[in-house]
Amino acid sequence: MSIRTVALDNGFRIATEDMPGLKSAAVGLYVFAGGRHERREQNGIAHFLEHMAFKRTTTRTATEINEAIEGVGGMLNAYTGKEATAFYSRVLAEDVPLAIELISDIILNPVFHSDDIDLERNVILQEIGEAADMPDDMLFDGLQKSIYPRQSLGRSILGTQDLVSKFDSGDLKRFVSERYVPENMILAAAGAIDHEEVARLAKSYFGGMAGKQPNPDAPGKFSRGEFRKSKKIEQAHLALVFEAPGFLSPKDHVARVYSAVMGGGTSSRLFSEAREKRGLCYTVSASVNSYADTGTVLLHAVTGQRELPEMANLFVDEIKKSASDIREDEIERARTQIRVGFLMSLESPTSRIERLARYLGFFGRIPGTEEIIAQFDAVDALKARDFAKELIESESAAMAVYGRVKSAPRLEYLTARLSE
Repeated sequence: MSIRTVALDNGFRIATEDMPGLKSAAVGLYVFAGGRHERREQNGIAHFLEHMAFKRTTTRTATEINEAIEGVGGMLNAYTGKEATAFYSRVLAEDVPLAIELISDIILNPVFHSDDIDLERNVILQEIGEAADMPDDMLFDGLQKSIYPRQSLGRSILGTQDLVSKFDSGDLKRFVSERYVPENMILAAAGAIDHEEVARLAKSYFGGMAGKQPNPDAPGKFSRGEFRKSKKIEQAHLALVFEAPGFLSPKDHVARVYSAVMGGGTSSRLFSEAREKRGLCYTVSASVNSYADTGTVLLHAVTGQRELPEMANLFVDEIKKSASDIREDEIERARTQIRVGFLMSLESPTSRIERLARYLGFFGRIPGTEEIIAQFDAVDALKARDFAKELIESESAAMAVYGRVKSAPRLEYLTARLSE
């Protein structure tokens, strides 16, 4: 398997990885234009634009786009994140040229027709309404607003009903002109592909785009905050979060190993203590969310109102304990989970193009498999304990609780307990 990269004169980049033995391939265009790149009045525009890409182009109707990809048994989809929007396809090897052509068509030749905008507006409003009925979505949206106040990172990717109701073709075109520039784009392909062919097709479709240096991202600034929302549902959703290194930091690997020790599986500390020993909850986990320059370590549980105080205290107690008693066998188990998960993901061409684009976009290069695994293998118990101590001493903590929250302790109480 070989990774190859090339850049066009206008700054557009191509990354490919051949996977011998496969009959299919994944192709994706990654545009570093996501929720964090929106101004306040644009909140939700990146996601709206993702929806509009599939409506119609100057050469195809929405039906013709769908028929073209499904006519070869392939798929074409997209998603919007905080830092990028991806348009990707999965096809057989002989249909890679079609996939690249379709992706280029929906990106370079969109027609923002008013009828399509109104139709998709209603779809997105329904999506916003659906998210409002999902406790997890409401918990994490509220948490984001608390830890990144008055920042684009703190706003919902879906936007607000008020803003989405007002977006028009001018708003969409303005965001495209600002962010959909070649320096912000990477075409990634993996599987049964030919690098030279992919590069040639990319140049023919995207080589004529005018270069334009995008504005740099405003740095994310983590803030202590507390989100509480009472809702008559069966249980309480609780999250305790700490500031963590960004994706570009060498400590990102330490954070991920630490998170796996705390709540990465059924052998983790939180699962063993909260569920197996005390029966406090059905769902409990720890996870890392990394942006380029900042991130979070998050502990999450769904529990009953009666159990909520003990669950919150357990989070604090386990973090305090981890600063002194994480063992090497726990670290080895966590590293193995991460290593195996990473290696398994390499069997998927779609996972590979995600990796190609993410590393090339943020690091400017794509490290090999051995280098990535070595970074996780370098994390030992001492580094994990030191990381826990840094979380405690930084006092960069926040919390969110949604549902039956009456019995939930306040953040001030938890952080005071943490520093005892």
